Amino acid sequence: MPVQLAFEALGSGPPMVILHGLFGAGRNWTQIAQSLAAGYRVYLPDARNHGASPWAETMSYTDMALDVLALIEREQLERPFVVGHSMGGKTAMALALGHPKTIGGVAVIDIAPECYADQFASHVSAMRGLDTAAAASRRRISQALLDSLGGTAPADFMMQNLRRQNERFDWRLNLMATALCMPDLCGFPEQLLRERYDGPALFFAAAESDYVRPDSLPRIQAMFPCAQLEHIPEAGHWVHADQPEALLCGLHGWLGDACALAPR
Repeated sequence: MPVQLAFEALGSGPPMVILHGLFGAGRNWTQIAQSLAAGYRVYLPDARNHGASPWAETMSYTDMALDVLALIEREQLERPFVVGHSMGGKTAMALALGHPKTIGGVAVIDIAPECYADQFASHVSAMRGLDTAAAASRRRISQALLDSLGGTAPADFMMQNLRRQNERFDWRLNLMATALCMPDLCGFPEQLLRERYDGPALFFAAAESDYVRPDSLPRIQAMFPCAQLEHIPEAGHWVHADQPEALLCGLHGWLGDACALAPR
């Protein structure tokens, strides 16, 4: 059953929905949204179990796509463009493949429709292992994360999920559901691998990331036959943080073409 996603919206023009990745929230994309808001009405939802959105037991991509579909229908968005990064990119692909007539185009940032090795269970375990309620400060929690995961862990990014209520810290992220659903999050719905989306599609591959590899391209092209592929130099997986201007440049060019071609 779909959950009612919390969201922020800004700008005016054709509708666009930007879907964040695991451990993120819609606000992580505010800078990108502000740049797009001059020409688009940009929606920044929090995924289920993230940010201000409700918690749920499941996190399959088909379920999360239905959450976005419910948002589109509730806000009466006419064929919005859907942009997704990482987990949000897989959700965007699931929406495009399962409900192609509801969107005007899909842009997928540094992810492919395939299964990946689990790189995040240790992050969730470390977060669950901290006694945040007894912690005296955010600094101590951040340092405890670094001590548990090592200095290369994205502790600052993960700490964005920490909130303080009534003099106590806790996590906005549903860590239990995330841990239990990690196989779904690392995978991709098998039933969708046989589908195809014939609308406008753009795939970004970050040069310093291995999420979109050369052997990912045949499957992308089979499932998204109109897909364009754009490489972002000097960017890791968090493309919007590493190279926001390059990402925006690619999006603006593609959106201009897609707006001209897609029936509104």
